[in-house]
Amino acid sequence: MNLLGLVGILAGLGLLIWLAFRGWSVLLLAPLAAMVAALFSGEPLLAHWTQTFMGSAATFLAKFFPLFLLGALFGKLMEDSGSVTAIAEFMIKRLGPGHAILAVVLAGAIVTYGGVSLFVAFFVLAPMARNLFRSANVPGRLMPAAIVLGTSTFTMSALPGTPSIQNAIPMPFFGTTPFAAPGLGVAASVIMLSFGLWWLGRVAEAAKRGGEGFGDGAPVSPRQVAGNENLRERATMAHEFDPVEIVHGEIAGKPPPVLLAALPLVVVIGVNLAMSLFILPALDTSFLAQSRWGETSLSAVGGVWSVVTALAAGIVTVLAVSGRRIPKLRTTIDAGANASVLPVVTVASLVGFGAVVAAMPAFAAVRDAVLGIGGGPLVSLSVATNVLAALTGSASGGLTIALDALGATYMARAAEIGLDPGLLHRVAVIGSGTLDTLPHNGAVVTLLAICGSTHRESYRDIVFTGMVGPIIALAAIIALGSFFGSF
Repeated sequence: MNLLGLVGILAGLGLLIWLAFRGWSVLLLAPLAAMVAALFSGEPLLAHWTQTFMGSAATFLAKFFPLFLLGALFGKLMEDSGSVTAIAEFMIKRLGPGHAILAVVLAGAIVTYGGVSLFVAFFVLAPMARNLFRSANVPGRLMPAAIVLGTSTFTMSALPGTPSIQNAIPMPFFGTTPFAAPGLGVAASVIMLSFGLWWLGRVAEAAKRGGEGFGDGAPVSPRQVAGNENLRERATMAHEFDPVEIVHGEIAGKPPPVLLAALPLVVVIGVNLAMSLFILPALDTSFLAQSRWGETSLSAVGGVWSVVTALAAGIVTVLAVSGRRIPKLRTTIDAGANASVLPVVTVASLVGFGAVVAAMPAFAAVRDAVLGIGGGPLVSLSVATNVLAALTGSASGGLTIALDALGATYMARAAEIGLDPGLLHRVAVIGSGTLDTLPHNGAVVTLLAICGSTHRESYRDIVFTGMVGPIIALAAIIALGSFFGSF
């Protein structure tokens, strides 16, 4: 083993993590860290920057930029049309203060499963949750954990068909659809939701017995978040919406009726299902094998096509039913499009760094160590995605780095033992959404600020809803998949 090369990999990774979470831009840090790794290995620096790093980053952009673009645009249109507000208000009024935690969780789950960007959901849900928790006298320190449970767990990684970028990333690697391993995905979702609600209910009841009320804490306005560059850099590593664009545009003064507000979400889910299971499989896509189309196949691009089409249909629907409500439509559209750029380039830079590391001779020892983890490919895949998501603070970045380096190997092993690629898909996605919820994660830091809370007050409950529950669900589906296969 090239010991110096391994030291270089660790030094590059340490430099990336340390400076990134001090607010330095990953756009500069990622190539710098990659060059450190290459330097220690005695590899050609410029060749790795322009060929390895940029080649991998460009491939990620080519595959996934349409998803970032349409996802951010759809979320911004849903916000400024008042649709997200209408749906959240409906759930909160329907369930009332007596079910404050459940109302916030379900409202977050509905809008994110329908394709609304995570940060858009944060900014809409937090003020509503604040009013609801205060009226129900539920401790305000539980707001971040309730929002995390509804927006960042099962609807991000487990629920079949979710249009999240994390659920889309494994599709080109494994030839799967957004509905990979649907039965296992539903089972994992039930575990995450049930465990999270049990934990929050338990904590809320203990607080009530102890006489603890809502408390206080000054929330951070969207404009303050947008103006905080350190927070922005962290946030764009974590998810697909640049929070600086939240303040651009204007929200409709009167939200649409809840049925009209929910219609675009229904369209996204329905079109995604139809494209994945019926429309695309029925088309003649043999032309994709031609060199002009990259000599690819439907299995490599079909999943992304399904989600892109679904989001596009959702955008058309929200414009048709609520477009006239948006006060500054062009500004809103520009903001939604712009909100996708920094996140996708940031994640692409992380992927480029991972490609350089994977090209180092010393990486063979790392790969062999990961593949040698006991328990079979599902266990080692979950460990790889967990660790890389934790180190990068990005579920999408960690997942792509892991699959870039090891995806082909896992597919070959799956073929040898008859393992369904859909099971690999679901394990990889859920694995990326567990340890990414560490204290330095940009989404965690942003949400705490929006809710006017601190790590000391709220992080323990975020750990249980956003990390412990998903880890339990991950272990359960690995066990079920190992015994019964994919279903």
